[in-house]
Amino acid sequence: MRFHEFLRTTVLMSAGSATALALVTLAGVAGGGHVLLVAVALGWWVLGGWIGIWVSRDSGTSQAIGSLLAAARPQRSLPEVSPALTVVNRLWPLMVLTVAAAGIGIVEPQVPAIAAGFAIGWALAWRRQASAVQAIEDRDGARFYVDRTSPLSPIRLVRTPGFRAIPQNVDGSVPAQSAQPQQ
Repeated sequence: MRFHEFLRTTVLMSAGSATALALVTLAGVAGGGHVLLVAVALGWWVLGGWIGIWVSRDSGTSQAIGSLLAAARPQRSLPEVSPALTVVNRLWPLMVLTVAAAGIGIVEPQVPAIAAGFAIGWALAWRRQASAVQAIEDRDGARFYVDRTSPLSPIRLVRTPGFRAIPQNVDGSVPAQSAQPQQ
């Protein structure tokens, strides 16, 4: 699976997890008498969103993503691609957290409320990373893939050759600095 697609999937799954957990929270408090819990949960969700936006205020890659890209193992051929296995292998903690918090939320609605705030912050904090990685791929003429590893080991990347993107002006002409071949 391409790394920038994995990052987009992570953001979408985190946002979906936050939505599901928020719905479980609201269903849990629908019985009545939980006005304070609803107010605190809404405040926590707003704070989680604000923290996520604050963390992602830079448009470039984060230091962790930059280190991961720099440590990518070069490979000439395309790796075996299995997106479903990669998502389950790498995002299982998010899936377990969502199911566990939703299950506990049937009895204790504050648990999914707290987990939803973290998922909101996580989704917003990682929202720009996929675009930054894709820009690096276009600039360098490389493609980054998630390497197959154990679910408990750190993520690793494979770097393969790709096509370099040549920027164009609005009228379709190539800017002067891009027209010259690299040496």
